[in-house]
Amino acid sequence: MFRRVILLIMDGCGVGAAPDAEQYGDFGVNEPNTLGHLAEAVGGLDVPLLQRLGLGNILPLKGVPPAEPPLAAFGRMQERSAGKDTVTGHWEMMGVITEEPFPTYPHGFPPEVIQPFERAIGTKILGNYPASGTEIIKQLGEEHLRTGYPIVYTSADSVFQIAAHEEVIPLERLYQMCLIAREILKPPHHVQRVIARPFVGKDAATFKRTENRRDFPLPPPYNLIDQLAEAGRRVYGIGVIGQVFAERGFAHTIRTGNNAEHLSATLQAMQTDAEFIFANFEDFDMLYGHRNDPHGFAAALQAFDAGLQQVLEQMRPDDLLILTADHGNDPTTPSTDHSRELVPLLCYSPSMTRGVSLGTRSTFADLAATIADVFALEPRWGTGSFYTQLLHPAGDRNG
Repeated sequence: MFRRVILLIMDGCGVGAAPDAEQYGDFGVNEPNTLGHLAEAVGGLDVPLLQRLGLGNILPLKGVPPAEPPLAAFGRMQERSAGKDTVTGHWEMMGVITEEPFPTYPHGFPPEVIQPFERAIGTKILGNYPASGTEIIKQLGEEHLRTGYPIVYTSADSVFQIAAHEEVIPLERLYQMCLIAREILKPPHHVQRVIARPFVGKDAATFKRTENRRDFPLPPPYNLIDQLAEAGRRVYGIGVIGQVFAERGFAHTIRTGNNAEHLSATLQAMQTDAEFIFANFEDFDMLYGHRNDPHGFAAALQAFDAGLQQVLEQMRPDDLLILTADHGNDPTTPSTDHSRELVPLLCYSPSMTRGVSLGTRSTFADLAATIADVFALEPRWGTGSFYTQLLHPAGDRNG
C-alpha cells in the first residue's frame, strides 16, 4: 500500500508527562505537558491542518478541538530508553533502545577529561559548567574574545559543548576541537554528543549563535537505517538526522539549519528517488523550548502547520507521512531542559480511508517495526508494528 515513508520530527513537542517522568526530575512545578501547557499559555493554538489530521484527538488542546473524523491515524508513544534527549529518542525510533543512561556532568567535567583536552588543543578553556548556550556566551563571550580560549559547557543532557566566536576560532578549527574531544571521551566518560556551537557578535549584547552548529555523536548500534540500506532502499536524512546516525546508511544527507530550510529540503527530497525521508524540525526545541518562549514556540507551530500543507499537496497516493517528536521541552515550566514526555503520533496517507486511534505505544521502536513492515523487511524491531492498523483501520476514531 505504501511505497515511501516521510517521517517528520517535531523536536520537543511532547504531549504530557510520561509515567516515569518523576525519575527524570519532571514533576511538581516542572511537570511537563509541552503542547497542552503551550496552548493554554498563548490562549489557544492556530494549527488548522494539524487539527484536521487529529492532533486534538491525542490530548486536550485549547484552540485545537478533536477532528471527526480525523484525517490521520493518531496516538501517543512512550520512550523506553534511559534518557530524554535527541539521540536516545531518534535511536529508539529506529529500533535501538538505550538501556543504560549516558553520563551527565551537573558539576562540570572532571580533570581527567579537561586536562588532556587542553593539552591536545594547546590552550586553556573557559567555563566547564552546565549552562544555557545563549547565556554562557553572554557570560564568557567577551573573555573569549580577549583570550581566544574556547568555552566548554554542558547541560542536563549528555553533551560536551564547545562555543567559539567564528572570527576567533574558525569553523574548521572548532570542528577539529570537537573531534579531539570525541576521541578523549571514552568510557566511563562516553558523552553522547560533542557539539560545536559557533557564534558571532561584538559584545554580550550582540552575541548570537549561528547555524553552523555541528554534532559529533557516538555511532549508533545497528538500526533500521542500516537494514534499509542493506535492502537497497534510499534513505534521505534532513537536518540533524545524518549526524545523529553518524552519516551511516544514508543515500543522501543535508545539514539544514532551521525549520524553513528543513521544509524546503523535505519538499526537494520528495521530488527525488528517496524511499524513506527522515527530517528533524528543531526550532521548537532549540529556539523556544530551551528559552522558555511559549509565544515563539506557538508561532513556529503555526508556520510548521502552513508548511505541512505543501507536503500534503506533494504526496503521492502511496506515500505515508508520520509526524512525531523525540521528547518534550515545555516552555512554560521553570526548567529550560528537555522533559520526559509522551510524544504525539500522526500517520496520514492519501490512500487511507479514515483515521483511527493507535493508542499509546509502549516504545518509540514501534515506528521501526512499522516502517520495516512497509518495506517488507525481516522483522527485527519487536512486535509493536501498527502497519496492519493503517491498512485495515478499525476501532474508535476519537480514542
